[in-house]
Amino acid sequence: MTSLPLTRIVLLTALLAACAIAHAQAATSPTRGQLLYTTHCIACHNSDMHWRDQRKATDWESLTQQVRRWQATAALQWSEDDIMEVARHLNDTIYHYPRPTGQVSMAAPRR
Repeated sequence: MTSLPLTRIVLLTALLAACAIAHAQAATSPTRGQLLYTTHCIACHNSDMHWRDQRKATDWESLTQQVRRWQATAALQWSEDDIMEVARHLNDTIYHYPRPTGQVSMAAPRR
């Protein structure tokens, strides 16, 4: 049985460590929805707002309507994809509402 030379063992170990670090960084990268929310919304909408008794978002549809409403109020001019990304981020981290299935697009009609 032959053993690997020490340099190969060191290189293999370094490669495995680099792969593990890259995987960990990819797993913790913020989503686009999280970045948009953190950049534009968190100043006024801290987590307490999402847990209040009188919240307006009571299901997936009303959540997307609220994101659409507030981005328009703030004149952010987000695309429909941006609105959906922020709604997904909020839903995945706070609300956990079931999302409709089988729909091609949940975008509001463009005017």
